[in-house]
Amino acid sequence: MSSLDTVRDALLIARYEKIIDDVDFALLYEANLSRPVYPYNKFDRFEIDTWDDSECRTDLRFGKQDLDLLRTYLQIPDEIVCSQRSVCEGMEGLCILLKRLAYPCCYTDMVPRFGRNPTELCLIFNEVLDLVYANHSHRLQNWDLNPFLQPDQLHRYAEAIHLQGAPLTNCFGFIDGTVRSIARPKHNQLVMYNGHKRVHGIKFQSVVTPNGLIANLSGPFEGKRHDSTMLHESDLLNDLRRVAFHNGQPLCLYGDPAYPLGVHLQAPFKGNNLTPHMELYNKSMSEVRVAVEMLFGNISNYFKFIDFKRQMKVNLSPLGKVYFVCALLENAQTCLYGNQVSHMFGIDPPSLNDYFSW
Repeated sequence: MSSLDTVRDALLIARYEKIIDDVDFALLYEANLSRPVYPYNKFDRFEIDTWDDSECRTDLRFGKQDLDLLRTYLQIPDEIVCSQRSVCEGMEGLCILLKRLAYPCCYTDMVPRFGRNPTELCLIFNEVLDLVYANHSHRLQNWDLNPFLQPDQLHRYAEAIHLQGAPLTNCFGFIDGTVRSIARPKHNQLVMYNGHKRVHGIKFQSVVTPNGLIANLSGPFEGKRHDSTMLHESDLLNDLRRVAFHNGQPLCLYGDPAYPLGVHLQAPFKGNNLTPHMELYNKSMSEVRVAVEMLFGNISNYFKFIDFKRQMKVNLSPLGKVYFVCALLENAQTCLYGNQVSHMFGIDPPSLNDYFSW
């Protein structure tokens, strides 16, 4: 393939030989000009010491004093080497990840903060995203090894939910699905279209516990999938049948009316002819089930990048990884600072060390 310099030289020769006229030459020459290079070299390279705590909390969603601890527990190495051999320190890589996820922005908007070429920023972001997902996605998917989903802990959650006013005495958490809007895909538009929300999207299924954590996350699923289909494909019920017991008594999750009833999964009473007791039951359970909506809101409030659907492009961006990493970072935030769900039920979340120790 010819370089742009070669093409421009050929155009000059063609004009000199009168093969093309002035108008054609001007149009073709302008079309083959090199794009201007973004002046990233005039900015200083990243130094975390130049950031104060308020900047870190605004731009990175974590306090400055917590960043080094977070990097350690996320197992981000001291030096990150990208596929085309760009190198950055682990702390810089973490901050690039957090800055990108905190708010929708172009990589060029991040250049003044990091003093790097936008292409380098993109490569570093994807490298750190892959690293965090590979090392920690099991914390949102594995029931057997998770110390916060063992029978004694589940029983403790059930007691806290019941004390908060829930009629059920054996409900240890809440389940729901969420739709994340995406850019309209070029192919398979009907598969990705969610008729209820009237958007193209991908879906995730979450389980929330009273300690304020997203205990389990499944997805991504196509936007058209019903919650009950996600439940079946996630194999969550089999996990519950295996582990959701305390002293031989079954424990359950509570979901919205879209979910089927079962020993380990409860839902509101349905229909128009409900008795006053049924209506009271539905109302009381709805007041505690709002916890799952709170955590969905937290993820999109603290990591607003996932709400910028024009950047959410199927087959061009790792959409599932992005949401999983945002959920992990939300759990890390909860471990450090707590949230409204843990305060509501009076159960402290685990420490960052405990959460990342298994």
